[in-house]
Amino acid sequence: MLLNELIKLFERDLDRLYKEIDAYTDEKVLWEIENQISNSGGNLCLHLLGNLQAFVGHELGGFDYQRDREFEFAGKDVPKSKLLSEITKLKRIMVSSLEGMDEDLMDKNYPIEVFGRPMTNEYFLIHLYGHFNYHLGQINYHRRILQP
Repeated sequence: MLLNELIKLFERDLDRLYKEIDAYTDEKVLWEIENQISNSGGNLCLHLLGNLQAFVGHELGGFDYQRDREFEFAGKDVPKSKLLSEITKLKRIMVSSLEGMDEDLMDKNYPIEVFGRPMTNEYFLIHLYGHFNYHLGQINYHRRILQP
């Protein structure tokens, strides 16, 4: 039951991420930082893409993916069209990965100890959903503050 709800929430909020990135009218602004802003909207998007592809698509869904976490925060000038296509691709991967899970797996431990201790798939998926929305909110504020 929780798994179905998480699928709906991730689908909804990946659509929100798509709309946020698409709302940047100047691609240069996607990569700008200033004052107390330490991560650009583009880098936060790259981070969300890498995070979910690695932890859900690869580990739970079996999709081939090699994460480059350093690029998520240091990379620049990825075209907006590329980010949007990657969000669309990630949405398919997320749905496929989560639909492919049996609800009984939610109580089983996640395959790797991300925080140095065991945790259930349920716990980690809820964590990932909260993490996603934390950064989605940052992207929204980044765009509204820096976009003219």
